[in-house]
Amino acid sequence: MTRRWCLWQTPAVPATVAATTAWENWARTASASPAGVVRPRDEAALADQVARAAAEGLRVRARGAGHSFTPVAVTDGLQVDLEHLAGLEAVERRQDGTARVTVLAGTRLYHLHHLLGARGLAMTNLGDIDRQTIAGAISTGTHGTGLRHGGLATQVCGVRVVLPDGTVRAVSVDDAPGSPERELFEVARLGLGTVGVLSAVTLEVVPAFWLRCRERPERLDAFLEDPDAYAASADHAELYWFPGTRSILTIRNDRLTPDDAARWGTERSGLKGRVRLLGQEVRGLVDDEVIANGLFEVANRLATAAPGLTAGINRVSARALAARERVAPSYQLFCHKRRVRFREQEYAVPRAAVGDVVRELAAWHRRTGEPVPFPVEVRFAPSDDVWLSTARDRDTAYVAVHQYVRMQYRRWFDAAEAIFVAADGRPHWGKLHRRTAADLAHHYPLDDVARVRRTVDPGGVFANAYSDTVLGAAT
Repeated sequence: MTRRWCLWQTPAVPATVAATTAWENWARTASASPAGVVRPRDEAALADQVARAAAEGLRVRARGAGHSFTPVAVTDGLQVDLEHLAGLEAVERRQDGTARVTVLAGTRLYHLHHLLGARGLAMTNLGDIDRQTIAGAISTGTHGTGLRHGGLATQVCGVRVVLPDGTVRAVSVDDAPGSPERELFEVARLGLGTVGVLSAVTLEVVPAFWLRCRERPERLDAFLEDPDAYAASADHAELYWFPGTRSILTIRNDRLTPDDAARWGTERSGLKGRVRLLGQEVRGLVDDEVIANGLFEVANRLATAAPGLTAGINRVSARALAARERVAPSYQLFCHKRRVRFREQEYAVPRAAVGDVVRELAAWHRRTGEPVPFPVEVRFAPSDDVWLSTARDRDTAYVAVHQYVRMQYRRWFDAAEAIFVAADGRPHWGKLHRRTAADLAHHYPLDDVARVRRTVDPGGVFANAYSDTVLGAAT
């Protein structure tokens, strides 16, 4: 039995149009001075604004929360802010507890957690942060970790997309393979916003679940001996390595059965359980806010002022790591607060190559002593069939390098990128890299992507310099 709930609908009011407004992304790596900014309050207003801009010869780019490090949202034309197109539009439940939910495109992930949780639902996997809009997250290939759980785009089963003439097209995974509708869906669900502005996204979601998180410090060498074994040691495994040390922080998240989650909830409802829970919450606050953000900011400022101290800072940070275990709703453990501002480059490499990649990063850092106070992150993903997914057609490991926003990052990122490219890596679409369409053509069906773009957007209304660089000019 399928039930459809129409939960709410935004009233039809005119879009809010702003004059030229300077824009900068979160990492301060991209900025724009668009001709105008529009904040439509419903889908009809969005369609009208897009059509007007196209008729006036303006290019159009949607902007989300600004958490992409690349200039994916930059334009000198019209920038569309979807902040008012937010909320849960509809739910279609199935007997097995799963559901399809339709979410307005500007919904922030941290808001979506609660909208789904109130209905006993959750996304099956999430990335490290949840500040993004759902449209921005899927369009740039946001992913989490787990050998059986793909990126956010793999959870998308339908979209509504506004085309240059203001037409709203609904396309989905249910459209016939090879049909124009299905091909538009493939590029709309992960395509850097190059076929239109998303107004709504339909997701496959699952019954809400809890995770058991085990964090513990370990030795880098133990991971390098058998990366596959580590990746398979939990439902969602990841790790952080501190450059200049042989120490890693391992994080293993395992999905609890409903009975286990209920049992844990019962245990914490008693007096001893409440005391233990309070202790965990206090420690979590100290670890996540004081150490992971407050003290980490101080450490990075110190490294900026005195780069020669960076190696010592990393050794102290590594020694300060301690084991801990937590149980909580999935989104609370998948996602983290990241208040320390940084730049990031991330590549998807074949899973079999991840050990060698990390070894080479460590060797380069050992030779150069480059000051890098931020840890390197390693995650995992299964192969998928999304056209522009960085995990397309191969089991994948993601390796991300970071640098504090006040520190020089180019030497570290260039060296890392050379190692990633040699391993046949693919850059994350929303993180810093120097690759071009010519480099990436053997990884993706870029000719098919260009054909779809030419069909729905022959004038290149939704293109910008970044999309032309990485996907090629479609016109």
